[in-house]
Amino acid sequence: MSNKTQHNKTAVIGFLGTTLDNGFNDKRWQRWRPTVSLGLHDALLIDELHILYSTRDKRLFKIVKDDVAHVSPQTQVIGHHVSLSSPWDFADVYAELYDFAAAFDFQDNTDYLLHLTTGTHVAQICWFLLVEAGFIPADLLQTSPCPRPDQADPQGRYQVIDLDVSRYDGLRARFEAEKQQHWQTLQANLVTQNAAYQQLISDIEKVATRSTAPILLMGATGAGKSQLASQIYALKKAKANSTAQGKYALNKFVEVNCATLRGDTAMSVLFGHIKGAFTGAASNRDGLLKSADGGLLFLDEIGELGLDEQAMLLTALEEQRFYPLGSDTSINVSFQLMAGTNKDLRQAVTDGEFRADLFARLNTWTFFLPSLKDRLEDLPANIDYELARLGSEQQQQYRFEPSARQLYEDFATSPQATWQGNFRDLSASMIRLTTLADSKVIRVVDVQAEIERLTELWSSPGDMQSKNSLSKNKPETGLDSELLEQGSHELLSQYLDEEMLESIDPFDAIQLAYVINVCIDHKNQAAAGRYLYANSRNKLKNPNDSDRLRKYLMKFGLKFDELSF
Repeated sequence: MSNKTQHNKTAVIGFLGTTLDNGFNDKRWQRWRPTVSLGLHDALLIDELHILYSTRDKRLFKIVKDDVAHVSPQTQVIGHHVSLSSPWDFADVYAELYDFAAAFDFQDNTDYLLHLTTGTHVAQICWFLLVEAGFIPADLLQTSPCPRPDQADPQGRYQVIDLDVSRYDGLRARFEAEKQQHWQTLQANLVTQNAAYQQLISDIEKVATRSTAPILLMGATGAGKSQLASQIYALKKAKANSTAQGKYALNKFVEVNCATLRGDTAMSVLFGHIKGAFTGAASNRDGLLKSADGGLLFLDEIGELGLDEQAMLLTALEEQRFYPLGSDTSINVSFQLMAGTNKDLRQAVTDGEFRADLFARLNTWTFFLPSLKDRLEDLPANIDYELARLGSEQQQQYRFEPSARQLYEDFATSPQATWQGNFRDLSASMIRLTTLADSKVIRVVDVQAEIERLTELWSSPGDMQSKNSLSKNKPETGLDSELLEQGSHELLSQYLDEEMLESIDPFDAIQLAYVINVCIDHKNQAAAGRYLYANSRNKLKNPNDSDRLRKYLMKFGLKFDELSF
């Protein structure tokens, strides 16, 4: 057993074996019983034996407890009542065992063993995952009867399994496969108490398994569009694997954030190019559409695509073919499209920023994801999810003090908590709390400091002195060019490198500083563009304020996302 010292106690945790541990007469001593057998090994001295059992097995637990005391008087048997609606339901069992592990007082001076022999296969999988994720600091213990059935041997055999040993990779892979088999629905992965969201997820699940038409997910930044898209793909993939004909089989899941596709490279990234198509095209390139052939393509922030890219995407959807840049030969593709956006595409169509025909093609299945503020009843479950995720990544078990948890939830559900970044804000908050907490315990003082941070982060520009604001350098009366130049220089020094800053003319510096402030004051690039080009828009045949602003910022090597707070 790893890291064992002679001073450490040994504790075993496991389920009561309702079948194998059964026995109410003296004949029970003549056969192997997995829980009782733990006390029969001279080389395995157990100080504490924690047994999980249900109410209906109370009588059996008492018998097993007395029998263990008979064969191993030094072992303290501790019972833990568990309530499982179905011992074969993965989500239910995992949740129950996770709560058990979170509440268990693990001691540093105790070596823990998790008894895998008893309990259903689903329970064994869940035990395995909790140990592997670090929520239970234990090695695995496997017991078995004597290999010769003609010999009565109530002692049997045991084996300790250390998950760090590479030869158990096969076991890990098998458990992961069984986990996917038992937990493959959206509703199992997305826990919610919100009735409207439950219905939304139910509808999405039906669409995902019955339709190959495009799916459009609309919602504010941080509402969970990317996470939901990947889970929809996993669900469709599982459905395809269970379909004998493989009619809806999916290949790869290809995801791209369209907000990162800027300038002349956008076409190349999406549709590919041939060698020599443009300066710098030294070799052929397969675009993302070709990579997604036979699979699912998720275009996040599709509202940021340029009009030319939108036109080519529409052709690829309707004709199932497209032309790479510089090529006269089309490429045939067949993929399902899923798109996400934090824009209202209906308004974008009205503003001329999004093609009406592409929106009509995407609008077969449109789902509006609620913000965190609209799902506050789900906040406790999402806090638990974030703690579990971070704990798994760091191989630690994080928890709140009860009073600290109450303080955090009271603030998080109050009008003062605006959750402007939705679930991204919550995730970032949990990262800060777990990182700064001492001994992996989040206390009241930690929560108080985090509330101050969140309050400051959510303050409106008018409520705080922003060091990036040009207005602080403006004189109270009149127009002082020296002060304007000084303020512009201070602002631009935060975004431009030294060479660019020295080469820019004073006029351009003042204009660029003004544009940056407009970007900071608006929630997205389209809104900032509409403000800046309000008078000249009507003079253009194909107005696209967002694209005009993007190209202006690109001249200085800037992007809108790098400017907005």
